[in-house]
Amino acid sequence: MGNELPENFPEFSIMYKTLTSQINKLKKDKENLKDKEREEIELKIQIYESEIIKIKKKFPDNFFDELN
Repeated sequence: MGNELPENFPEFSIMYKTLTSQINKLKKDKENLKDKEREEIELKIQIYESEIIKIKKKFPDNFFDELN
């Protein structure tokens, strides 16, 4: 993809920020939980990370680097 932004770019940008924030929160919360709860949180993190990958593919390379 060139340097074109997707049609709904503000929504995708907000989704990216929200997912990243949730992942960071879950990673912190995961440290204080039991094994079963950790596994559930790890699954959520993996789902959120896969959504982030989908969002990143819609944007030019390195578009979100400054947000991390």
